[in-house]
Amino acid sequence: MESDFQTSVSIRASRRGQQTLQVKDSNGGFFSPVTFAQDYPMKLVWRKGFIRLVFVAGILWMFLILTVLLFHVWSCQSSIAFFSVLVFYAAICNRQGKVFIILDTMGLVAKQPHRCPIPVADDPNKVVIPSSRTPDKLLQDLSYITEDEAVDDGSQPLFGGHESWSQREESFKIKPTMKVHCGFMQNGGAEMAPADIKYVKKCQFVVASGIFDGYDTPHQPSNISQRSKKLFCFLMVVDEVSLSFIKENVTVREDHNGGQWVGIWRLVLLKLPPYDEPRRNGKVPKILTHRLFPQARYSIWIDGKMELIVDPLLILERYLWRGKHTFAIAQHKHHHSIYEEADACKRRKRYARPLIDLHMKIYRYEGMEPWSPMKDTISDVPEGAVIIREHTAMSNLFSCLWFNEVNLFTPRDQFSFGYVVYRLGGSFKFYMFPNCEYNSLFELHPHTREHSSKVEWVKDLSEFKKAGLKETRGGLGLWTPYPGDINSVVLPPIARTSKAG
Repeated sequence: MESDFQTSVSIRASRRGQQTLQVKDSNGGFFSPVTFAQDYPMKLVWRKGFIRLVFVAGILWMFLILTVLLFHVWSCQSSIAFFSVLVFYAAICNRQGKVFIILDTMGLVAKQPHRCPIPVADDPNKVVIPSSRTPDKLLQDLSYITEDEAVDDGSQPLFGGHESWSQREESFKIKPTMKVHCGFMQNGGAEMAPADIKYVKKCQFVVASGIFDGYDTPHQPSNISQRSKKLFCFLMVVDEVSLSFIKENVTVREDHNGGQWVGIWRLVLLKLPPYDEPRRNGKVPKILTHRLFPQARYSIWIDGKMELIVDPLLILERYLWRGKHTFAIAQHKHHHSIYEEADACKRRKRYARPLIDLHMKIYRYEGMEPWSPMKDTISDVPEGAVIIREHTAMSNLFSCLWFNEVNLFTPRDQFSFGYVVYRLGGSFKFYMFPNCEYNSLFELHPHTREHSSKVEWVKDLSEFKKAGLKETRGGLGLWTPYPGDINSVVLPPIARTSKAG
């Protein structure tokens, strides 16, 4: 019995094995549902993990390739000469190659400013400096209003004064003897320390710059000859916020006369900033250089974010003396019409949009036409980061009238430049040189931070009253009743032909 029982058990076991084997064969072999039941969860997790691993590895590989390509493109645009030796790098650096074109289309290639050679003299030591000032034929005597007439009614003295609409209109009429508003009203702010006043009295050749509200630190000029170092005063105008910022970030040395220096730059502190808006404060040394440094015969203004890379004596020879000019400025890279520039400033939120429109409506009402090739000027819009001047009476008058517009309206001085040229009716002669030469005069550095003025984001005039954003010392012409009817003025249509903004 016992042997029969064992035999039956073994037979049943062998039959089960045969059935199991048959099930394997009939349902797909090893991965059949019957035998895979226990191993399935583990293998499913393994399969999903493998797919994810491949997916992540692919992303990392693409990211690595993109990083390497961007590094190649950066090396093409840098001054590191080592990379240009390699054949592969040279292929990537080929601006006509497919790789470079694809990356440029994707917006991954940093745009370099277009530079062109400047036909300057070879040697600053051989430059002949004119012995006398350029004579003025139309204007012989220019003086300035220094007392704010409106103070008698109890109002606060303003740096730019309370210029009336009739005074403004009269200032555009050229006469042999003129007296105009030109900032620096008594008790209006922008006062220099006695040590700085004494120092600048000796400065007849000036390279001037300015930093306000801590947006930059001084950048040392390069390629400056020993002759220019002795001839020029390098004056960096700052407010107290910027002076503190500079002292925290760079070394400031003090001489025995109380002067403060950063490298070649003499820091000139303007106490009591005349305006609420830092952008507007920066226009004081930029446009009124002749008022801030009255003994200067020649001046070169550069914005605070720029590093001068051309000898200033060569700049004067190239842009003033060679062509017998008294005022030189570069043309704007993108725009010719002030209405184009105004449209771009609104898109870039460079000032309150409704005030820009109001500014342009006043100019349009007063006959300012959009620029066209029929005009006598190359462009109505300058690139104002570099201004080269001989301080003649006519040049000084233009600077005063230009500043008065900035004082009355928006601080966007590129709007006002072409307008003042138009109002002077061809009496003011100047040289506007190509933008590519402008890019060859300096290296541009980024600001330490973005501008933070809330005025730039205002979209409606009602916001000024609600948020209390109205300036109290500048731009008052936009809030003073205008003598003409500008409600019906329609601004010219703008064709956006550039990517600016």
